[in-house]
Amino acid sequence: MKLDSMYQEVILDHYKHPHGRGLRDGDAEVHHVNPTCGDEITLRVKLDGSKIVDVSYEGQGCSISQASASVLNDLVVGRELEDALKVQEVFLELMQSKGKVEPDDAMEEVLEDAVAFAGVSKYPARVKCALLSWMAWKDATSQALANGTARETA
Repeated sequence: MKLDSMYQEVILDHYKHPHGRGLRDGDAEVHHVNPTCGDEITLRVKLDGSKIVDVSYEGQGCSISQASASVLNDLVVGRELEDALKVQEVFLELMQSKGKVEPDDAMEEVLEDAVAFAGVSKYPARVKCALLSWMAWKDATSQALANGTARETA
């Protein structure tokens, strides 16, 4: 199938050329592990009020978990938190669909390269890989907001 092949290429490209990799200064840091397969990620988030200034990470694991972190970086950095959370919700919906949701134009517009993970949703063990960085990002963002460490810059 041509579409599956294109999606695989997108995932491999993000795996080989990750965006946001390398830990930088942040307002909160979390470390998440997928005990099923051993994937790990340490993720930092930096906020300026309600704007996501940076998401950086270091991790190890399969191409799905590492590519998903790269895609996450592309989709949330520079956005207002409210918009980024909407993107996360759409991605979560796709991942929990068990392959029953086919991305349409509206979903593709929201998720951009993340639609490449549509096929992953058919495999529950792999869904955890795709969601690892997204859950870490949500956790780190919550911590930054709860601790009041998000900085307002002049």
